[in-house]
Amino acid sequence: MSKGINIFEVATRNKYRFPYRGQISVEDMWDLPVTELDKIFKTLNKQVKTSQEESLLETKSKEDEVLETQIEIVRHIVSIKQQEANDKLREKERKAQKQRIMEIMADKQDEALKGKSIDELQKMLDELD
Repeated sequence: MSKGINIFEVATRNKYRFPYRGQISVEDMWDLPVTELDKIFKTLNKQVKTSQEESLLETKSKEDEVLETQIEIVRHIVSIKQQEANDKLREKERKAQKQRIMEIMADKQDEALKGKSIDELQKMLDELD
């Protein structure tokens, strides 16, 4: 597949189907977990190896090009899904760290209040009324 060609445009224009419990479309692949996409990748990879073993010629057939594009699509979807999972994990860790900092700040504010004298606390209480 040459650079600059949109693999998804090629796949949708040519109505590519991928081997998964029968046949599925490119759109359906976005709904699959990475483990299932890996199974599709392995199936396509086997087909490529079989196709290479049976040919005596170096020229690529239309089927070879289709398989290459399909493999490229699966790789792309997996990389996007892995990146999204990593981003989600980092965001979760960031939120947990933020929550922890806020809890520590609240504890320090409580400590500061506990360190005040009764007169200072009374004055603060009167200001709130």
